[in-house]
Amino acid sequence: ISIVTYGGSVGVWLPPTSGGEKQKIIQAIEKLNAEGDTPGEAAIRAAYMLARSSFIKGGNNRIILATDGDFNVGQTSEKELEELITKERRSGIYLTCLGVGMGNYKDSKIEVLAKAGNGNFAYIDDIREGEKILVKELTQTLYTVATDVSINVQFNPEMVKEYRLIGYDNKKNVITDSASILEGGEIGSGNGITAVFEIIPTEQNIYDADPSLLEDIATLKLNYRLPNDTTQKNLQYVCLPNYEELRFISKDLQFASAITMFGLILRKSKYISNVSWNEMERIAKASINTNEYLQNEFIVLADKAKKHYPKTEQKKKRLTIF
Repeated sequence: ISIVTYGGSVGVWLPPTSGGEKQKIIQAIEKLNAEGDTPGEAAIRAAYMLARSSFIKGGNNRIILATDGDFNVGQTSEKELEELITKERRSGIYLTCLGVGMGNYKDSKIEVLAKAGNGNFAYIDDIREGEKILVKELTQTLYTVATDVSINVQFNPEMVKEYRLIGYDNKKNVITDSASILEGGEIGSGNGITAVFEIIPTEQNIYDADPSLLEDIATLKLNYRLPNDTTQKNLQYVCLPNYEELRFISKDLQFASAITMFGLILRKSKYISNVSWNEMERIAKASINTNEYLQNEFIVLADKAKKHYPKTEQKKKRLTIF
């Protein structure tokens, strides 16, 4: 374990140290202070240099960058930093970015850096979130089991008339750029991702009452590589028409549906006009796992947004009248 600081100037706060020397590491962390400007580029270069000097073949070689993303000294644009990290990632060193802070926080920049570094990204706003990312989900965050992971979903036109992927708005520019090379991300041990599609069934799908209908809805293909292996691998799964009403599906999927509704309501999506705040809250509260603090936090956030959102709308209307 090494620590590089970049408050005002860049320095090696803790030289490469065995994880067995816990007290030495803890003391170094306890003496850290925040100060000065943010020479992020120089700090990243120094971190890669240290990582290369203590590289463990077959080990977990990773830089953890904790930052608000507001690099105000040296290379500061997303493109410049992305090029720097893309060059360095060939060494087999992963990059995990932990977003912290508010106000001048640059979320998009941090996510771009993690992507370029074959790593992952998370935002930590309190001690509980830090415990989730770095303790409870440690293996998901820091231990890579597959790289360049991507999923392709091919819907069956005989069963699905139209479909749309909900969310991923920050990926639209990349997808529409024909010159872009779309690369998958890394997946840690025990990691899970939920993708939500909305579909319009074909008439055959809607009106065919034959219980033996076995037409597949879609085919899902998972592409990946094993760490330190250039061979592309894939798994394929056929999605059968196993439709169930919302109240009968798993609580986890019900809660995911409520979160999806929440995001669409906030964005005033034209696709969610028939769903109210109360309906979204009802679904969330009926499916919540009370032992999960993040789910409890979502209920609180949704309640606050419900109270604030109408006021915001009213204020906008008043401004429009004036």
